[in-house]
Amino acid sequence: MNFPSDRKYTKDHEWVVFADGVATVGITEFAQDELGEIVFVELPDSGAQFSAGDSLCVVESTKAASDVYSPLAGTVAESNAALTDSPELINSSPYADGWMVRFSGITEEALSGLMSADEYKAHVGA
Repeated sequence: MNFPSDRKYTKDHEWVVFADGVATVGITEFAQDELGEIVFVELPDSGAQFSAGDSLCVVESTKAASDVYSPLAGTVAESNAALTDSPELINSSPYADGWMVRFSGITEEALSGLMSADEYKAHVGA
């Protein structure tokens, strides 16, 4: 299982990669593996505001429907429109093409409470 070290992780299996005030969010390889084949994603609109821990979006798989929680507070700058027609990108490319949401106006300090790749790997027992 892959745990890229260029991002931070939550105990709820989301990842965040930060660059130039933008935080990109998705779910981990572990999460997509647990969910199974993803068949639908309901993403938030641009401009939507979230607090850390809020339900950010819903992912439906052949096994279950699950909330994805916002790992930080912020305003959605962009949702991954490709997931509307191809939700399986989350399965095939959870850390790249399967990203879900981008938040703008984020500072690196907003990620301070999140786990490193090694901490997340220990969290999932890998």
